[in-house]
Amino acid sequence: MGQRGTGIEFRQALAVGEFRALWAAEAFSQAGDQLARVALSLLVWERTSSAGLTGLTYGLTYLPTLLGGTLLAGLADRFPRRAVMIACDLLRAVIAAVMAIPGTPLPVLCALLVALTIAGGPFRAAQLALLPDVLEGERYVAGLAVRNITIQTAQLAGFAGGGLVVGIINPYWGLFADAVTFVASAALVWSGVRHRPAADTAESSAKTRLRRAFSPDGARILMRDQGIRVLFALKMLAGLAVAPEGVAAPFTAELGVGSFAVGLLLASDPVGSVVGAWVFTRWVPAPRKTSSIGLLAVASLVPLVFLVLRPPLPVSLALVALSGACSAPYHMQAVALTARTVPDRVRAQVMGLMSTSLVTVQGVGIMLAGLVAQLTAPALTLGLAGAAGVLLAVPLAVAWQRVTTARPDVWFPPERAG
Repeated sequence: MGQRGTGIEFRQALAVGEFRALWAAEAFSQAGDQLARVALSLLVWERTSSAGLTGLTYGLTYLPTLLGGTLLAGLADRFPRRAVMIACDLLRAVIAAVMAIPGTPLPVLCALLVALTIAGGPFRAAQLALLPDVLEGERYVAGLAVRNITIQTAQLAGFAGGGLVVGIINPYWGLFADAVTFVASAALVWSGVRHRPAADTAESSAKTRLRRAFSPDGARILMRDQGIRVLFALKMLAGLAVAPEGVAAPFTAELGVGSFAVGLLLASDPVGSVVGAWVFTRWVPAPRKTSSIGLLAVASLVPLVFLVLRPPLPVSLALVALSGACSAPYHMQAVALTARTVPDRVRAQVMGLMSTSLVTVQGVGIMLAGLVAQLTAPALTLGLAGAAGVLLAVPLAVAWQRVTTARPDVWFPPERAG
C-alpha cells in the first residue's frame, strides 16, 4: 500500500479562516515587494547608468532585514502579534508611498528603502510566531508548505514578468503599487485574524515591554537548546545551496548555451522547491518528516557536486531542481519544529533570528560564489560549494539523529503515537 493519505491536504490548512487571511496578506506583500525590487533597479539604472549602484540598491532590499529581524523581532513577543503586523504594514505603506513620489533624491530613496526593509523584520517574526497558534499539528506543516509555494511562485512571477509590468506602468507606479499591497495586507490581517494578547505579559507597562523587546532572550534559547542549535545550523547550509543563483550567468556561458538559460537556471530551484514541498506535505507521514531532516539536508547539496562535470543544460537544470526539492521540505520542517519547541514568550525573537539569518547567509553565499567563480571557474565553484556543504551536513545530520533519539517526546509530534 502506498503512502497516499499519510500527509495532510493543503485544503485542510486553507480551510482555517485566520490562515487564509495571513496567507493572502503575505501573497499581496510578496507580489508588491517583487514588483518594487524591479522598479527600484530600473529607476536607479535610468538615473545613474551604474551597474554597481543598481546592484547595491537591489541588495538593500534584502540585507537590512537582518537588523529588523534581530533587533526588532522581540516587539512581536511583548506586544500583540496581530497589532505588530498591522503597524508594520501601515508603516511600510507610508514609506513606499513616499518613495513613489517622482524626483525623490537617490540618497533619500536608499534611506527609505533601508527603513522599509527593516520594518519587514518584525512583521515576518510576528507572522511566523502567530502561525502555530492559528494552525495545529500537521495543519501547521501544511500551512508552511502553502506559504513556501506562494513565496517561490512570487519569485518565479517576478523573474518572468516583473520587468514587463514595470516597463508598462513605469517605476514610480510600481512603487505605489507596493504601497497599496501593504494597505491590503494590513486590512486582511485586521479583518481576518482575531486579537490575541501579547505572549509575554510579565510586565504591564508599555515602556517596560518596549525595553524588554530588545533583550537577547531569544538568542539565549537558541544557543542553549542543542536541538534548536542543530536545526539552526542545518538551515544555515542554505548559504552553500544557493550558489547556483550567484553564478547562473557565468555557469550557463561555460556550458556554451544562450543567455535564455540564465532564467531557466534561476527558475529551476523555485520549481524544485514547489514540487518538493508538495510531495513532502502530501505524502510523507508525520514521524518521517522529523527524522528525514538531516538526510534531506545532505541530499540538497549532493546534486551541486555533479555540476563540476559541466553536464548538459537539461541535466544541470534537473540537478538544481533536485537540490531545491530536497532543500525546501527540510527547511519547512525545521521551522515547524522550532516554533513548536521554543517558549511562546520568545517565539517571535527566535523565529525572527532564524528567518533573517537565513536571508543574510544566502546573500553572503551568493556574493562569495561570485567571487570564487571569478578566481576559479563557475562549475568548479558549484562543485566546491556542494562538497563543502556535504562535509558540513553529514555531521549535523548525525547530531540531529542523536538529538531526536535522546528526546523523542520533544521532537516527534503527537501523531507518532497513532
